[in-house]
Amino acid sequence: MSTTTTQYKVFIGGELADAASGETMEVIAPATGETIAEVPRCGAEDVDRAVEAAQAAAPEWLEKTPKERSELLHKLADVLEEHAEELAQLESVNVGKRSWPRATRCRSRPTTSASSRRRPQSRGQVGRRVHRGLHLDDPARADRDRRRHLPLELPTHDGRLEDGSGPRGGQLQILKPSEQTPLSLLRFVQLAQEVIPPGVLQVVTGDGVPVGSGSSSIRRSRWSRSPATSRPQDDRRNAADTVKRVHLELGGKAPMVIFDDADPKAVAEGIRLAGYWNSGQDCTAGSRVIAGSKIYDALLEELVPQVESLKVGDPLSDETEMGSVISHDQQERILGFLERAKGATILTGGGTGSTNGGGFFVQPTIVTDVKQDDEIVQREVFGPVVTVQKFADDDQAIRWANDVRYGLAASVWTRDVGRAMNAARKLQFGCVWVNDHLLPLASELPHGGYKQSGYGKDMSIYSMEEYTQLKHVAIKID
Repeated sequence: MSTTTTQYKVFIGGELADAASGETMEVIAPATGETIAEVPRCGAEDVDRAVEAAQAAAPEWLEKTPKERSELLHKLADVLEEHAEELAQLESVNVGKRSWPRATRCRSRPTTSASSRRRPQSRGQVGRRVHRGLHLDDPARADRDRRRHLPLELPTHDGRLEDGSGPRGGQLQILKPSEQTPLSLLRFVQLAQEVIPPGVLQVVTGDGVPVGSGSSSIRRSRWSRSPATSRPQDDRRNAADTVKRVHLELGGKAPMVIFDDADPKAVAEGIRLAGYWNSGQDCTAGSRVIAGSKIYDALLEELVPQVESLKVGDPLSDETEMGSVISHDQQERILGFLERAKGATILTGGGTGSTNGGGFFVQPTIVTDVKQDDEIVQREVFGPVVTVQKFADDDQAIRWANDVRYGLAASVWTRDVGRAMNAARKLQFGCVWVNDHLLPLASELPHGGYKQSGYGKDMSIYSMEEYTQLKHVAIKID
């Protein structure tokens, strides 16, 4: 694994730039613990520069037609596709997640075949970004155009709906990636800078405060981070001062409800993916297994060897199935959950499991003998740790599943269609999967949570409503 330190710049007003202060911050490769890059440490002045560039670009951009926007989207997809392997490799090094061997064209629908389910990490994510972006192109426009004309009951007037942001959106975006994982985005704008009109898409890097605090001129904010660290109340308070719309995606604690009639082997294979993909660092990860009393023992007999067979190591190796966690702090945080889980039983894992003498690794871990009110059950660990509980009846299973502050994703495993539909109706989660978990994130389906997992939808035509502003126009007919 290369550990050469690379200098990156931010993208403001169509140009690659340093922070106004000239300061930089290090980016660490979590699988080795070594510095691999330096990026600008931006501040409020840099955000203001980006806002000014967006405001300057707005008049011309708002006049672009849907066809012109579509052409730009396809050009950006071409850049992603042409450089997919490079971006996937960079993402693996920066994040520590397993890469994906060279595959078919990104524009094809991401596969969920049995052979690919072990490896759809950084390479697969690049492909999904292309697919989702293009999916939102024509279907979204068709849906919005279909609703434009509204015949009114008033014979003297006619009505129509318009997007107050401009023809089909007209949004200008300023992106602030995580301080720990900015590299693939910064590299993408390097590659696409000739395609992106100045001021339309910009990237700034730095700490959440002050960069993430935004500007009073920004009309919408979209956050994706942990409820424990995001200070969502501050986000809403800042937004309230300027009557700004806020979209929050704040993590999860996804239950996998396993009824007694499920297939233990199939469930164990599902948990192997859902609980340990990207080292469990996914807000939809299947981190809580809630199993019926009759399947509980058989499930553990299948699950423990499945988890112990996971190959942990260098994320760039074709043999690796699970890489590191993102940082030393996160490694310590995960191990802290395990140390505080008094009375629980660690069936497998529980240590660092470093395979190369460095890096921030945590062994794939299964924890049993936990109580519903235990910290490790209630709080998001965000690591390769899965708890397993035994429920007595269906009502208890649903009650336990819902009894957390999160509500992003859940799954139900059963051969009984009626039982599955009943459970899906009662589960208080924005995504509910049946006999699968994690991979059914189809572009056609909206993604977003309940409760403290936030509000607002990504993906599907419903996400367009989050980033546009509806206006009605009533016309008097002479």
